[in-house]
Amino acid sequence: MVKKRGYHHGNLRTALVEAALVLIEQKGPTGFTLSEAAKTAGVTPAAVYRHFEGREDLIAEAARQGYEIFADLMEYAFNGGKPSALTAFERVGRAYLAFANKYPGHYVAMFESGISIQRTPELNAVATRALGVLERAATELSQHIPEDRRPPAQMFSAHIWAMSHGVVELFARGSPGTKSPFPPEDLLETGIGIYLRGLGLIKPDT
Repeated sequence: MVKKRGYHHGNLRTALVEAALVLIEQKGPTGFTLSEAAKTAGVTPAAVYRHFEGREDLIAEAARQGYEIFADLMEYAFNGGKPSALTAFERVGRAYLAFANKYPGHYVAMFESGISIQRTPELNAVATRALGVLERAATELSQHIPEDRRPPAQMFSAHIWAMSHGVVELFARGSPGTKSPFPPEDLLETGIGIYLRGLGLIKPDT
């Protein structure tokens, strides 16, 4: 439960986003109303409309904040490609999984709510920054592949993004009927390893 705060405290917007994140985790992005968000935040429904026109605007703000956290985590994991492009790239993949585990409400708002990253300029900018880290990592790593066998960086990063997202959705978030005898972290790491071996970036005997 979100700690109740009055509008006069000047932090209603923050309280409403926190309330939305709680409700998203409990009921999904379409399973609650603005009135429920207001009640969880401890304010009247009328007060919500001082900051948000509707539920989708509230979820979009939760997604924007999530992308801010996500971008920072991805950039920290990449760390300018240190100590090597390969190590940095693997860390970026693991950071994706770690984010989904630690910030499930934000993750759902970002990837499962149906909210377009084009909804607002602010949301688009931070989403582009976050996903750009993975593309930058792919660009640096792909320089080690002969040019005639080098996939476009956008394709390279999209493959890893899809693999990371798939592991999260199927095995890291408790989806019904999708149990694995292996930890999600191991699934992702070995999957990335197989992919990078196929590109010749990891020797078969390593």
